[in-house]
Amino acid sequence: MKITSIIVYVIDTGSYHPVVVELQTDEGITGVGEAAVGFGNGAGACSKMILELSDAFVKGRDPFRITDIWNDIYYHTFWGKGGGLFTSAAASAIETALWDIKGKALGVPVYEFLGGRTRDMIPVYANDWSQNETPQDFARRAEDVVSDGFRMIKVYPLSLIDPVRHINRHIKDRHIDQYTMKRCIEIVKQVRQAVGDEVEIMVDVTAEATPDVAASIGEAIRPFGIKWFEEPVDPYDIQGYEYVRNRTGLTIAGGERLFTRYGFREFINRQCIDVVQPDPGTCGGIMEAFIIGKMAEAADIRVAPHNCGGPVLTAAALQVFVASANAVAQEIFPYRPKKHYSIVENAYELNIRDGKLDIPTLPGIGVELSHKTADPYICGKV
Repeated sequence: MKITSIIVYVIDTGSYHPVVVELQTDEGITGVGEAAVGFGNGAGACSKMILELSDAFVKGRDPFRITDIWNDIYYHTFWGKGGGLFTSAAASAIETALWDIKGKALGVPVYEFLGGRTRDMIPVYANDWSQNETPQDFARRAEDVVSDGFRMIKVYPLSLIDPVRHINRHIKDRHIDQYTMKRCIEIVKQVRQAVGDEVEIMVDVTAEATPDVAASIGEAIRPFGIKWFEEPVDPYDIQGYEYVRNRTGLTIAGGERLFTRYGFREFINRQCIDVVQPDPGTCGGIMEAFIIGKMAEAADIRVAPHNCGGPVLTAAALQVFVASANAVAQEIFPYRPKKHYSIVENAYELNIRDGKLDIPTLPGIGVELSHKTADPYICGKV
């Protein structure tokens, strides 16, 4: 089997622009993958990187030689080593599509190549609901999410609303005034009061604060019994993570903006994060996310695959989760527009019941690209 063509899509679903690659083979088997850069800026740049890497290292290759192709990208691009977001995200999308082909060709889900399933169901937590203004708004919306059956929810109490894109707006220059800090603490308090003690709350401050401010916030919200405190400081600030963890005693999560096992190595060695969050759409792909999780397991650290993208990325993350014995909970975006889920024929996000998903059983990553939705957004072919 040989890869004959590569098609890249940047699909406009509203505020998100999932970057999807489809690899086609001479035997008619196709594979899909997603680069997790659909949120924020960078989708166009990453789509070009996928095309460039595919032309240089993927087209004409045997799709079963996944590690060999990944290593060509890592070693022969020069920028693969420490290359950051676009190289790593492009490699992630390609790698996921290669696994999808292999799973379909052999008739098994990808997690079977990672040692098989380690559980009988997948607990998920709801993201994508906390684009609110006041603490009261957050509390009311949290009640709605719990009413939908979710027992774990993530909240962004430092974020305000972008008036143009109507999504969370991040803080500039790490400037957090007293109003913003008090609002943050009050949001967590009111959400806890609204959902009761049995619902688990993850608090994500998206690396907005300096270590001292992050620690002060952490100390203030600790009485509300949060499950974890996510990205309290700059993504690369190991000492900052250690400071916040030691001062607050909270469970610290992070890693969505780290790339490859090499980017995670020192964080794991220093045990400054309690829950690592490799994103299979940016960290290097499915196998790389799984390896990072196994490195964490050896240090008594848990893993929660990050998922901030479309339904192709969700499908990839689920493969990692199912095979990871130390996995905690899977991030899900269940409140996107219908078009978001129509990227594939059978989005997993539409099958959540009581905050859980069944174990995937379809070959590959378990989803098929909907060309009706995707084809108008083709941005390149090789």
